Amino acid sequence: MVNAAEAYKRQQILTATPEQLTLMLYNGALRFMTEGREALEKKNYEEANTALQKAQNIIIEFRVTLKMEYEISHQLLPLYNYVYDRLVEANLKSDVTKVDEAKMIISELRDAWAQAMVKARKERGEG
Repeated sequence: MVNAAEAYKRQQILTATPEQLTLMLYNGALRFMTEGREALEKKNYEEANTALQKAQNIIIEFRVTLKMEYEISHQLLPLYNYVYDRLVEANLKSDVTKVDEAKMIISELRDAWAQAMVKARKERGEG
């Protein structure tokens, strides 16, 4: 049976705009990177692998959904590739510094995305 929190989360996803979904994915990637880093520190390699692979899957989603007709996509693709490579390397070598590097880049992209969402809402007169 689905509990109330899961039902709420599912409803949030189903009713989110594409912009909100992107922000949710950035936040999810950061959460999984944090979980993976913490697991690496505890030498819980199975848990770290699972969390880092979830983060990698989100980065793959970002890469495959880029619309290459936009200039920004040509700038984001190498960043996503770099982040993905850092996560794979972190996972293979149990290296938290690689997770930190990936996390820093995704944090900056998430923050820029959130600021762009606020700006777009203001420009549309939505407050």
